[in-house]
Amino acid sequence: MIEKMKFLSITGPKTDIDRVVNEYLSKYEIHLENALTQLTEVRHLSPYIQINPYKELLSKVNEFAGMLKNPQEIPVRDISLEEIQPLVQSLDEKLSKINKRCEELKEQKTALQEDMKKMFPFLSLPEDVDKLIHYRFVQVRFGRIPMEYYGKFKEYVYDNLDTMFYPCYQDDYVWGLYFVLWTKMEQVDAVFSSMHFERIYLKKDYYHGTPQKIYSEFEAHLENLNREYEKCQEKMQRLLEGDASLILSAQVVLNALSTNFDVRKVAACVKEHQETFYILCGWMTQKDAAAFTKEIENDTKLFCIIEDDKNKISSTPPTKLKNPKLFKPFEMYVKMYGLPDYHEIDPTIFVALTYSFIFGAMFGDVGQGLLLVIGGFLLYKIKHMNLAAIIGIAGIFSTFFGFMFGSIFGFEDVIDAVWLRPVEAMTLVPGLGNMNTVFVVAIVFGMFLILITMVFHIINAVHSRDLENTWFDQNAVCGLVFYGMLTASALLFLTGHALPAAVVLGIMFGVPLLLIMFKEPITRVLTKKGPAIEGSKAMFLVQSFFELFEIMLSFLSNTLSFVRIGAFAVSHAAMMGVVLMLAGAEDGGSINWLIIVLGNLFVCAMEGLIVGIQVLRLEYYEMFSRFYKGSGKEFQPFFKNTVTK
Repeated sequence: MIEKMKFLSITGPKTDIDRVVNEYLSKYEIHLENALTQLTEVRHLSPYIQINPYKELLSKVNEFAGMLKNPQEIPVRDISLEEIQPLVQSLDEKLSKINKRCEELKEQKTALQEDMKKMFPFLSLPEDVDKLIHYRFVQVRFGRIPMEYYGKFKEYVYDNLDTMFYPCYQDDYVWGLYFVLWTKMEQVDAVFSSMHFERIYLKKDYYHGTPQKIYSEFEAHLENLNREYEKCQEKMQRLLEGDASLILSAQVVLNALSTNFDVRKVAACVKEHQETFYILCGWMTQKDAAAFTKEIENDTKLFCIIEDDKNKISSTPPTKLKNPKLFKPFEMYVKMYGLPDYHEIDPTIFVALTYSFIFGAMFGDVGQGLLLVIGGFLLYKIKHMNLAAIIGIAGIFSTFFGFMFGSIFGFEDVIDAVWLRPVEAMTLVPGLGNMNTVFVVAIVFGMFLILITMVFHIINAVHSRDLENTWFDQNAVCGLVFYGMLTASALLFLTGHALPAAVVLGIMFGVPLLLIMFKEPITRVLTKKGPAIEGSKAMFLVQSFFELFEIMLSFLSNTLSFVRIGAFAVSHAAMMGVVLMLAGAEDGGSINWLIIVLGNLFVCAMEGLIVGIQVLRLEYYEMFSRFYKGSGKEFQPFFKNTVTK
């Protein structure tokens, strides 16, 4: 169901807005609209502009709260704004000092890791690095050369060049160093550069000893830095944990204060007799609106006007769904298609009943149905997933139809069928011969559902005061009369009763179809909007004829689409027959219970998924498409029952 909404216009002295928000509005859920866009007829309106004084404080508290471990286990208590400000200031000063040291250590770690990265490829070098860097007559170049160029270098260049290259390490590159005399330096450097040699620059007077020794010292230093960094982090954590309750309490209060202050973003101001007043506009549920007006009736500084959506309000009322707890999980399917408009029927209960019933008919098995019930509700209890609750409810209907079909874990000789067995039951259809009973029942059931959705369409059109969609559309009264007569005739034919007279049939079929075909000109004439037919009459007739032909085809395809209900009921029995055959349960021999268990689990999972999707397809394409638009806007409360102190 959709909650009834009331539109509120709230006004009072500009300086009094915080009191009103904290004392009254924060207790209720109100969907606020921008007052400037709503009150277009009011003159001299201006936006309410003021900087949020809690924003910076809240940002700091959120930062502190984000660093706490297991915040859900920390108790929250009452705290005033006067206590929050010194708390945040003190924590910020202490944490800034610790954090500054943490950043210094982090920079040192990054620099040290970069030095270790430089030194790692040269660990096999046995010589003192400092000595190599400070040779007097020979220059040493550390670096790397791509593997592909190193082969060319050795084969074509190295033997004719006045240098010595010492390789230390290989990956995609050959890492090493070369020695060159001062007098040959420019020539040799140029050749190595042409071979894509990438030089690594080592700082002088920084590396002492062999690479192995230097790398070990770096590792020890890095370990010390890591220990010191962890101590800094622990110090910050201890400091925060000491005030954890105060931090989270401050976060709750500041969130409420900041949200309440932000109400100014949608408020407007107007000046009257040298005093400035604020104006707030929004939607409340009928129940909340009544409670709000009763609470403020003795407040002399507050004035409120309450209207409903019929009083030429420019904004569309938001939609707030309210369904019994049993049906609430099915709101997920409705919202997936689109939230209902405020003036539409909420199809949640209809979806819950039809989805569960059709799922059970397509997947009727006592044992597997109970597995769905247990698994679904257990998962819902643990994870609170709406889909899990839907599976549990659908499993109840699967269990019910399992008794109706006499099937338990695929065995059809353990319990008697209360109604019929889908594979065996046949019905004589006049003119068509014997047909599977569940197929016939599925089509009749589908026709019944299509008629119900047409009724929903008419109700929605009446609410919207749409003449064409009330009377002349394919899903309106004309469509209902035509398809209803078709359904009645089919039932009379199947049960062997005489059909109505040909004249009656002609009128009941022909008149509605003609009205559907000419719905546009008829509506134009009745509403006195423009000419009955725009453009060429011949073209209109041709176009209308083919549109009517398409409508007839859609009626046929939509009806036949419900055959899948019977098809899946039969296929389930067939699939479980295969499982029983593989397990040796049909030849009277010993039964392989492992195959029975695994087969049931496989069928339950695979067929459950496929049936779930197919039923949802029937809901959306064969039913929703006839009456439901899903163009509503969600009710989004600005305040969520948050009371600030």
